[in-house]
Amino acid sequence: MRIDKFLWCVRYYKTRTLATTACKKGHVRVNQEVIKPSREVFPTDTIELRKNQINYKIKVNDIPPNRVGAKLVDLYRTDITPKEQFEAQELLKYSKDYYRKKGTGRPTKKDRRDIEDYTDNTAEDDQ
Repeated sequence: MRIDKFLWCVRYYKTRTLATTACKKGHVRVNQEVIKPSREVFPTDTIELRKNQINYKIKVNDIPPNRVGAKLVDLYRTDITPKEQFEAQELLKYSKDYYRKKGTGRPTKKDRRDIEDYTDNTAEDDQ
């Protein structure tokens, strides 16, 4: 089975086009090799893919006949992604909460007070 079709069948990508695009951009590796979307996948292959800033590692157990339901996905793949990848994603989520995008306008009254509190605290720490 083609790698793009496999990733679509085990529900890592919503459409086959998205899986093909990820392969073309180099986000998918099989056995540490950057591959084309047409590369065949076999049982015992190790797939590494980058999606949503997480580097997933998957071991292929079997080839599904077609797209499978979410409950049956574990029959065809084993997820060997390290826990650190998901912890890093949590930290990224928290860091985005305090970030203001450029061009969003003037700071709100709460933003201004937070900035003043921060500058006051750093001035006291310097003394």
